[in-house]
Amino acid sequence: MTAVHDHADEHVIDNAPLAAALRTVETGMQSLRGLDTAAVSNRDRLALLVRLERIARTVPALGHTLVNQLLEQRAADEFGGTTVRELLADTLRISPAKAGERIHAATELGAATTLGGQPLEPKLAATAAAAHHGDLDPAHVDVIREFLHQLPAAVDAGTRQQAEAQLAGQALILRPDELRAVARRLASVLDPDGTLDDETDRARKRYFRMGPQGRDKMTNGSFCTDPEGRAYLEAIMAKLAKPGMCNPEGEGRDETQPGSEPHTSSEVPESSSPATPTADTQPTPSAAARDHRTQGQRQHDALKAVLRSVLASGELGRHRGVPVTVVATMTARDLQESTGHAVTGGGTLVPMSEMICMAARGARHYLAIFDDDGRPLYLGRSKRLGTTDQRIVLYAKDRGCTFPGCSSPGYWS
Repeated sequence: MTAVHDHADEHVIDNAPLAAALRTVETGMQSLRGLDTAAVSNRDRLALLVRLERIARTVPALGHTLVNQLLEQRAADEFGGTTVRELLADTLRISPAKAGERIHAATELGAATTLGGQPLEPKLAATAAAAHHGDLDPAHVDVIREFLHQLPAAVDAGTRQQAEAQLAGQALILRPDELRAVARRLASVLDPDGTLDDETDRARKRYFRMGPQGRDKMTNGSFCTDPEGRAYLEAIMAKLAKPGMCNPEGEGRDETQPGSEPHTSSEVPESSSPATPTADTQPTPSAAARDHRTQGQRQHDALKAVLRSVLASGELGRHRGVPVTVVATMTARDLQESTGHAVTGGGTLVPMSEMICMAARGARHYLAIFDDDGRPLYLGRSKRLGTTDQRIVLYAKDRGCTFPGCSSPGYWS
C-alpha cells in the first residue's frame, strides 16, 4: 500500500477561522474519498461529478486573491525569496512559468486593494464573479482573456467591459469550444473591417516562443511577427529557401552556380559553403531536382543558415564577457568515438555527429573537453574577474547558474 504524506503538519494556519474552515473542507473530502460509489446510480455519479467540478473550479478563484495579497505585501522579502513568482514555484512545487501564469491571472481576476487600503474590483469583474462561484472552467476563462488581449486598443473601456460581461454570461451555458466561436463572432462585430489595429496592437502581440527540447532533441515553438519582421523573412526565404539552396544533403558537392551580379572575395566569409550560401549564388538545376525537402523543411534550413552566418560574422560582439557564439562541452571519449552528445551553454543537447559538422564549417564556436571524471584543463585564477577562457570553462563545467534554486542556463548566468 502506498504511503500518503500528510502535508497539513507542514503548513499550519495560525488564523483560527481560516484553519477551521479549511479543516471542514479537508474532512469532507476525506469522507468522500472513503465512500464506495460502486452501488450508486449513474444519475448520482453525474451529479457528484458536477458538484466536484464546481468545487474544483472555485479553488483557482480563491487563489487569485491570495496571490494578489502576497504581491501587495511583498511576501518574497519576508521568506527570503527573490520574487513572488519564485516563492510560489518553490512552495507549490510548480514550474516558474506556471507560477508566472497564476500571477498574471490573479492581476486580472483577483480582488486587490489600493495603496490606501481601498478595495478594488477585479479587472474582469463578470468573469471573476462567475469563476468565484465555480461556474467557469479555466478553459472558459482562457477564451475570455484571449479575446480581450486580441481586441484592438481602439475599442473603448466601456465596450470592453460589456463584451467581457456578455462572454462571461455565455460561458455559463456553453462549452469552451462553443464560447470560442462566440468570441470570434463578437470580435468581428466590434472590428468588422479589421482596421482598428494600430502599431500599439501589433507591438503588443509580437512574440517568439521556443519550447523545451524534446526527447528526440527537436524543439517546437511558435511566433507572431510584425510586418517588418515578416518582410525580412520573406526576402530571406525567397533566396535561401529555394529548392537546392541550403540543403544539408548537398554539403560537399558543388550545388550552386554564380549569379548574375559579381561579388568580391571580401564578401564571402571563410565559413561559406554550398549549404551556407553568402554570395550571389543560385542552385544548379541538378541540385534543385535532387531536393526532396518540403517547403517547411527548406525554410527551416534557410533560417538555420542565416543564424549560422550571423554567428560566424563575429558582428554580435560579446555577452557577459564571452563572444556571442555557440559554447559547447563534451567528453574526450565521446569525441574520439563520435558518440553521445555535446551540451551547449544554454543546456541544449547536440548529437556528436552534428557537433562535429558544426565545428567543421569553420564557425568560431567554443568547445570545452573534459575527461571521464569531469576534469577540465587547468586554468589559473590570478584575476578577480574571470577571463574569457575561464568563463567558458565555467559555462561547460557548471552548465548554468550555481546559486541555490537558480536554473538559469550558462548563457544567462
